Amino acid sequence: MGVGDSGERQLPRNKIIVGDCVEELQKLPSKSIDLVFADPPYNLQLANELYRPNNSRVDGVDNDWDKFSSFESYDCFTRDWLTACRRVLKPDGSLWVIGSYHNIFRVGTALQDLGFWVLNDVIWRKTNPMPNFRGRRFTNAHETMIWASMGQKARYTFNYESMKALNEDLQMRSDWLLPICAGAERLKQDGRKTHPTQKPEALLQRIVLAASHPGDVVLDPFMGSGTTAVAAKRLGRAFVGIEREGAYAKAARERLKSVKTLDPASLQVAKGKRAETRVPFGTLVELGLLSPGTALYDPAARHEAKVRADGSIACGDAQGSIHKIGAHVQGAMACNGWTFWHYEADGALKPIDTLRAEARQKLTS
Repeated sequence: MGVGDSGERQLPRNKIIVGDCVEELQKLPSKSIDLVFADPPYNLQLANELYRPNNSRVDGVDNDWDKFSSFESYDCFTRDWLTACRRVLKPDGSLWVIGSYHNIFRVGTALQDLGFWVLNDVIWRKTNPMPNFRGRRFTNAHETMIWASMGQKARYTFNYESMKALNEDLQMRSDWLLPICAGAERLKQDGRKTHPTQKPEALLQRIVLAASHPGDVVLDPFMGSGTTAVAAKRLGRAFVGIEREGAYAKAARERLKSVKTLDPASLQVAKGKRAETRVPFGTLVELGLLSPGTALYDPAARHEAKVRADGSIACGDAQGSIHKIGAHVQGAMACNGWTFWHYEADGALKPIDTLRAEARQKLTS
């Protein structure tokens, strides 16, 4: 892991760095990260231990890394790590940060002040939340995630079709119903949780799948038990983790040894029409897939048009694009010429839209 003349490290791909997140982020190359997922200290400020009705103790977050002297101290810490993340993010990168009611609103204000643009707040609804044993408040059954781009007009990755496919061809909503980390997935040591706030792999896999591409670099400045790295490695992304507690970093490294990257075919994501290479009708003529003079027909073969060398078509005295002439012969305001017009092949009429896939293959091969 080399260091350049500026003091910046070469990007330590697939490494977990032990150290303070702000200090270590300052050593990374600028504009080198595609996606940040941050699970910062929540600043719970637990004053007393929590007990269940049977008097068993509830594991709360009472570690030193979650203790701050004041809101002002927490706000300074938040601005520092967000500023450091902003420096290493690419212009078209994005940031996700998760929190509870204790901290997420303060984090949201800080990231907006620093120039991030909020794209969504996503609610993680827990199927099995911990009850409120004191009975003085509602059960805390969710956590909030903020997804933000680098600015109002910044480009960013969103695999919309993949999220839709994951949700049975319905648009993915901003409330996600997922269980908390439990069972075999929960890391334990001597019968106790290795990390008090280990996030479920399902949550991170959805985020990584939604907001990055295979080969991208995913950064987690508060790596903890390594869930972000697990999701990144499994989905064919590189990861960079920073963790101040050596014991957590060690557990994360051990956990990663058993994680296998999915094969390239399994990592292909669903794409919508907007993501496909645009193919004008004239390109079919230029590539020889349709010759000038070829006859085109509507599905019922009531209308006939002839292809011209410039990519227009003519029907009687009318001439123009496949869409214009399709609308003309139907007396309609508009027409999708790709599905309306057909060509004859193997004794049958086939929509000209079937030739676009062949054209795209020729253009991209």
